[in-house]
Amino acid sequence: MSQGHTITVEEGTQHVRVVHDGQVLAESGRPLLLRETGCPVRYYLPPEDVRTELLTPSDTTTYCPFKGTASYWSLPDRQDLVWAYQEPKSEVADIKGHFCFYETEVSAG
Repeated sequence: MSQGHTITVEEGTQHVRVVHDGQVLAESGRPLLLRETGCPVRYYLPPEDVRTELLTPSDTTTYCPFKGTASYWSLPDRQDLVWAYQEPKSEVADIKGHFCFYETEVSAG
């Protein structure tokens, strides 16, 4: 890790819902909270709490030197709305296979 850059992953108790155009895409009471220097807190949700049948795999990938390579999924009207790290770096191994959305609603758990 570079100096001054940190990433932590912790188990959360917040209730996280992902809604797009009135449709619930995911709902979880056991998100993983990823905090990264310079970024907003991101909620990574277990795959069993995500309606993956609504998502279409995208060809998009991005690389983060701290987390690894992310794969993306889309909705018919929203490209690359969600991403996951299938083979994350060891420092953030807990997020493997968990889904993260750009748009989430969080209520205190």
